[in-house]
Amino acid sequence: MGGIIVGSIIGILVLILIITIIVMYNNLIKYSVRVDNGWSQIDVQMKQRYDLIPNLVETVKAYAVHEKNTLNEVTKWRAAAINAKTPEEMIRSNQKLSGAIANIFATAENYPDLKANHNFLDLQRQLKDLEEKIAFARQFYNDTVMKYNEYIRRFPSNIIANIFHYRERQYFEMTEEEKAVPKVQF
Repeated sequence: MGGIIVGSIIGILVLILIITIIVMYNNLIKYSVRVDNGWSQIDVQMKQRYDLIPNLVETVKAYAVHEKNTLNEVTKWRAAAINAKTPEEMIRSNQKLSGAIANIFATAENYPDLKANHNFLDLQRQLKDLEEKIAFARQFYNDTVMKYNEYIRRFPSNIIANIFHYRERQYFEMTEEEKAVPKVQF
């Protein structure tokens, strides 16, 4: 009789252990999928941004003939962002692209006709709206990365995360250039 009770207790403990492992693994999947979803939301906004940039460049090009370097930088970093293979490459190239776009708007200060152009003003408004959406998507992504990273660091889920090779994800952080307040007036 004593052997049956001990066997039952061991069986129950093994069952509890298996259920705990399954729950932790499913939580890893849930958090990982949320991080991927957050990244895809950023990706959607970035693609809209990339589609808008050629129109902005063409509008500025018509007025600012002498600003070829500024326009080339925007084109270069847009291409790098579109062709990025990893989130890290995308983050880096988008940081550079943001700086290049800021330079376009700073350049527009030297061209009063450009600043008054309806197309330019519309593109500027669209880009501003997209930048706000990107900022929101980045915040959502970083929040989900934080929850995911926290979960894979906590005990005992860190053991399951290591067994199944779940690694921390990188935040989408701003560079010092992006944090600086631009000195541009329109």
